Amino acid sequence: MTTASRRAPPRGLLPAPILAPLCALLFAFALTGCARSGPPYALKNVTGFVAPLEFHLTDQDGQAVTAASYRRDVVLLYFGYTHCPDQCPTTLATLANALHTLGPQASQVRVLFVSVDPRRDTTAVLKRYVSNFGPDFVGLRGDQAELTRLSKRYRIAYHYETPDKYGDYEVDHSTAVFVFGRHGRARLLALSTNTAPQIASDLHRLLTHS
Repeated sequence: MTTASRRAPPRGLLPAPILAPLCALLFAFALTGCARSGPPYALKNVTGFVAPLEFHLTDQDGQAVTAASYRRDVVLLYFGYTHCPDQCPTTLATLANALHTLGPQASQVRVLFVSVDPRRDTTAVLKRYVSNFGPDFVGLRGDQAELTRLSKRYRIAYHYETPDKYGDYEVDHSTAVFVFGRHGRARLLALSTNTAPQIASDLHRLLTHS
């Protein structure tokens, strides 16, 4: 997991507000990871450790949506913002490559891109941005109260950098991708170290057996 930031931390290190929630999750996963039956996933198995998919947001077309809107799909939930200089486009491109590898099964997957910068990421901006990655990508936004609720639910962190003289700013944010099964149950966590083939393989497994 990495972050996007104007004043980037030393390579391999994360800001404490972002590192702490992820460390808590990964520690819990490590305690029971060896006890799970069946062959291991390439991604981190978070079954039973992450809250089910639940939200009330607005999609890129301005329509109110909830987690129930995507119950028929395997959902990949990612928090980012459209002005992100590197991590967001890199992650979304990796997910796009994974879906391409899936072939026809990709139609059963939705990538939900939740903006952590709702002030700049209007519905129109989100729609233009996610369209670069494919038809299975959906941009979502909410107000700060909704974003705060979601960040607490999934233990993600984000922090706004000081704007420059032009008013531009970057946002440090968690970069893990949460993978939910068709019924909204959290199953896997993809990190920046995971590859498109690994993600595609695990998604194929979820789609085949769920």
